[in-house]
Amino acid sequence: MTDTIMTNGIKDRAGQNGYFKKGCNPLALTGRSKLQNERASINQQIIRQMRMRAGAENLLRATSNNKVCEMVGLELSYINSNLQLLMEQLEGLNSSVDVYQNIQETSSIPLIPLGLKETKEMDFSVSFKDFILEHYSEDGSSFEEEIADLMDLRQACRTPSRNDAGIETLAKYFSHMPLLESRFFSATRPMGIFFTWYDSFTGVPVCQQNLSLEKASILFNIGALYTQIGTRSNRQTSAGLQDAIAAFQKAAGVLHHLKETFTHTPSYDMSPSMLSMLIKLMLAQAQECLFEKIALSGIRNEFFSLLKMAQEAAKVGDTYDQVHQSMIQTPIKDNVPFFWSTMAQVKTNHYRSLAHYFLATALLDHQLRPSDDEDQQEKALSQAYDAMPDGRSAVDILRKREERRHVGKAHLRRAVMGHEEGLRIHGLCRHLRKLDVLQDILQASHKRSLAKFNDNDREDEFTDYLEAPDIISKTEHKAEMESPMSTKVKVTDFFRRLGPLSVFSAKLRWTAPRTVRLRLEDRDLGFTLRGDPVPVQVTSLDPLCPAAVDGLKEGDYIVAVGDADCKWMVVSEVMRLLKDVDEDGIDIRVVSLMDSGLPMPTKSATYCGGIPKTYSMICLAFDDDKSPKGRKVTKKGSFLSWGVKNHLKSSSTLSLPTADFSGTLPWNKPCPTFPSSSSYNDPALY
Repeated sequence: MTDTIMTNGIKDRAGQNGYFKKGCNPLALTGRSKLQNERASINQQIIRQMRMRAGAENLLRATSNNKVCEMVGLELSYINSNLQLLMEQLEGLNSSVDVYQNIQETSSIPLIPLGLKETKEMDFSVSFKDFILEHYSEDGSSFEEEIADLMDLRQACRTPSRNDAGIETLAKYFSHMPLLESRFFSATRPMGIFFTWYDSFTGVPVCQQNLSLEKASILFNIGALYTQIGTRSNRQTSAGLQDAIAAFQKAAGVLHHLKETFTHTPSYDMSPSMLSMLIKLMLAQAQECLFEKIALSGIRNEFFSLLKMAQEAAKVGDTYDQVHQSMIQTPIKDNVPFFWSTMAQVKTNHYRSLAHYFLATALLDHQLRPSDDEDQQEKALSQAYDAMPDGRSAVDILRKREERRHVGKAHLRRAVMGHEEGLRIHGLCRHLRKLDVLQDILQASHKRSLAKFNDNDREDEFTDYLEAPDIISKTEHKAEMESPMSTKVKVTDFFRRLGPLSVFSAKLRWTAPRTVRLRLEDRDLGFTLRGDPVPVQVTSLDPLCPAAVDGLKEGDYIVAVGDADCKWMVVSEVMRLLKDVDEDGIDIRVVSLMDSGLPMPTKSATYCGGIPKTYSMICLAFDDDKSPKGRKVTKKGSFLSWGVKNHLKSSSTLSLPTADFSGTLPWNKPCPTFPSSSSYNDPALY
């Protein structure tokens, strides 16, 4: 699938047409888009049938008429049959792994990707506009462009491209959600927005007003998209295999983060038990790619190399066995496609059989020569077993030709039996039978093991009771979960114009903005300002000054000076606006906190060069977990870029002169600059 870049028809600040990604074209005639469209259609049919079943069950409980009960029972059986058929169709979609494979793959065993969770289209405009007007006392219509950009980003997340750009799209929306939650979602006021997501395996819808479902589902889709990227990688090249390994390890890391962060998700595909199984599956597939990377350049027909490959193959088989054991546990087995558990079982048998074949080849094709290091071979062979076959010693097996042949044949026998079992299990699943590549690989491996066994078989050997022991799994490159940095990307707050999140958030309430007229008396405004970080706050207010008489209160936040919005201005910038106040004065707009439970910030005096300054703890008291950022991503540095470079930033304030200070500076003299002091630390910047 390819990205579709569409113009939004809006001129940006530079006068050029702005472009932003819309994700993949959902109407593109590709195999993956068809699967997603079919998944969405099945999800809609499932929710329709579930509503009908709920209505029929309610009617059955409400009536006592035998004839009605009989008709409702018949209808319920029909609905349940339809639901069962729809579930089977959805299972078939989850089993269509061939669509996600690289088109150049002709000799690699297919891998299992995760399908994306489907969701309904959302319209935030009415709810957000109402909330902006009611809570922030701003005109909601002035934020139409920001709301449209947010909705476009969410729409793009429904059809992300299968590459890093798709991951970035999902990660950007995921990083925006904490900002949206702080801006609009309050525990005391429902937004009336319902997020609906469908279970990736069963298609059962889950609907919540809480943003947690939205965040968890986006995180799940990031992990799912990583699996699709890994599946799509070209595993015939070293670079492609490395990409696949990284993608599956990142998928496991994302799913692990989802499991640890969202512990009570209502959707079963994100339950702890299901996520644990999926993590094991992704790590198993990463381990399989690591094995393929080792074998890509060819396996040397040398004793130590063959022993190493035997243990590497045993490692892959053991990891898939753990996956299979997880899949057959209740209730996971009722939700995971039969194709998945069968595939895991087939791979378990295949790679364990390969391990026995490699070890048999090492014993049968390489006799101990005088020039060989006997101690090293003895050590390597001993480490391949938990217990030596039938109490034989490693030295006896290495030195005696017949012993080597007997043990080698025993391993070949287990290899042949394992391949036959894998082929038998492969034939039980109709979806597996459609994978011609898998069947060809299994049959070729079986023929190779059987041919080698026949080459070393003798007609005079009527009985051979030696049983080859299990091979200890060992790897030099173990697949590990990798926490991708893509889930933490720098984003700009769409609604930055509402003000700093540390103060202007959904959890705090203020009065509506009111206008206060400032006039000078003896070149004194009657109060001082603090506000680094922003916004600027009134402090040390003289209750007899004209501003106080006009309604200014201690602790008010200045949101505008004249026609200039100053929510993001520091004290020095506001000072420059107030510096040119004439005799007629100037209007400022202020807001007051209404939350009675929040104490006023404590004031502490400090001295720098003998001049008193006040410091506010307001930004520490009202600090939010996510720092606000600009609405548009531009090349210009973020206004909070200092938050990344310097976690300890100055919180100094400049004070307007008041009549209360004996050492007041004249108004016409320049205000001195002071050294900074540390007071603010925001570790949650993305």
